[in-house]
Amino acid sequence: MFLLITICLFQVPNLDGQTKSGSDLNPKQDRRSGKTQLEQEPSTGKSNKKPRTPKYAKQSYVYKKVNGRNLSLYVNQPPDWKPSDQRAAAVFFHGGGWVGGAPGQFDEHCKHLVQLGMVTVQVQYRLLGRPSKKEADPTISDPDKTPTRCIQDAKSALRWVRKNADTLGIDPSRIAAGGGSAGGHLAAFLGTTDGTDDPHDDRTISARANAMLLFNPVYNNGPGGWGTARVGNRYQEFSPAHNITKDDAPAIVFLGTNDKLVSVETAKQFQQKMRDHGIVSELCLYEGAEHGFFNYQRDDGKWYHLTIAELDNFLFKLGWTAAAPSK
Repeated sequence: MFLLITICLFQVPNLDGQTKSGSDLNPKQDRRSGKTQLEQEPSTGKSNKKPRTPKYAKQSYVYKKVNGRNLSLYVNQPPDWKPSDQRAAAVFFHGGGWVGGAPGQFDEHCKHLVQLGMVTVQVQYRLLGRPSKKEADPTISDPDKTPTRCIQDAKSALRWVRKNADTLGIDPSRIAAGGGSAGGHLAAFLGTTDGTDDPHDDRTISARANAMLLFNPVYNNGPGGWGTARVGNRYQEFSPAHNITKDDAPAIVFLGTNDKLVSVETAKQFQQKMRDHGIVSELCLYEGAEHGFFNYQRDDGKWYHLTIAELDNFLFKLGWTAAAPSK
């Protein structure tokens, strides 16, 4: 027996202002190369060490290069997709405590959302060194132990997607950021928090997500929250829970009541702060579920199917999908 507790305090969202001006949304020429076409990840020849890639990925593109290293994202579109479409999109960030994991965690979520007509993206981003190990990432030249580079890459990836929206068949005003655990932190940051930009990014292109799809996100990094050991007294810079304002994106949060990293009280406080600012905020609690419960492989997919049904409802009510919600 299990009990699903769903707190759905849904309001009709006003998405105006959640993406910046129209000039931020249109693809622009690359200032260095002058090219407008997408740079697809090479499949032959000498290259960097291959990352673990999603099993479900029709296309891969290099969205950024850092000290000679390619960072890629992985795109899927529906069978009837065409570049002239204006489809809603979901950009996913894997979990792993900012020190582990790889794109592919949300393969099944991407398959499902593509069936509903959305374009999906999974992102590779730079990881931090584990506290007990010597830093081994050759693209890191500073001793910063905060998730700065993870956030910078997340913002660069979302900017790349928005810049290339016309080619990808995406509506640039309907780009959701999704993720689990530390990836949920990155998604929540994109929906709530300014700053921590890569200095090489074109900041005329908005990196703000238009919705947040958050699976047990570690989004409170302040005292008593997760990640405080890394961010210390700089938590105001990194913690989405401490940066909620009225222009933030609508959110849905999935959390197990036995999660040892994110408490139910933390999630309720986040939801209340969002509601206090008039923002759509749904919280779905799953009795007895632990951290990472939402993954497709856990408990024969039981929690995956329950959470995907609520995700469908959320996207349907936002007007992002035309299909009937899952049952």
